[in-house]
Amino acid sequence: MADYGRAFALWRQAAGADWDRYVGHDFVRQLAAGTLPRDSFLYYLRQDYVFLLHFARAWALVMAKSNRLPEMRAAAGIAQALLEEEMPLHVGICAREGITSDMLAQTPESPANMAYTRYVLATGQSGDVLDLLAALAPCVLGYGEIGRRHAGSGGPYAKWTATYGGEDYQRLCQEVGQLIDAALEARLGPDWPSLPRASSLAQQFAQATQLEVAFWQMGLDRT
Repeated sequence: MADYGRAFALWRQAAGADWDRYVGHDFVRQLAAGTLPRDSFLYYLRQDYVFLLHFARAWALVMAKSNRLPEMRAAAGIAQALLEEEMPLHVGICAREGITSDMLAQTPESPANMAYTRYVLATGQSGDVLDLLAALAPCVLGYGEIGRRHAGSGGPYAKWTATYGGEDYQRLCQEVGQLIDAALEARLGPDWPSLPRASSLAQQFAQATQLEVAFWQMGLDRT
């Protein structure tokens, strides 16, 4: 298991079988093996492009909700990386398939995509920074774990696995894990796992994990 901090380890364990269904989903296994149908991959990429727009908004909301300068800087950097690095990866892959950036921007949002992104944004708007970070963590750190697990996979999707298993993204995961741990300790103290609040944060992480499972399934079903 990747070491992305104390909170991640606890939340991952609490999510139990849902986490295994997420990082070991059939979509991921087929992608790593190179057997995933191209139409499924491109459908997923188009939906993920839309997802990342909302995800960048959610990280901007972390900055708006925070009163701590290190958190604000980190959240701003992550939002920028999503917009300037991760989304262009999608644009480049899709362009080679004849899908233009304009076509990407006009992608109709699937119900699974809408359910996930609105959950994260609603959690951030109704809760505090800790609620929002718990809802954001499965995507960032789950992709890191999947990338590490399948690093070096060849085939038609090698660029995807190389990106999330690569040094830059793994460093980002470690930084996000440290950010979450620091945010929890600053607000709840070092013994936060023993507090009642810990249970609700773990539940938010688990809910987002379940929505990640549905997102992968959306890619297989193309609905």
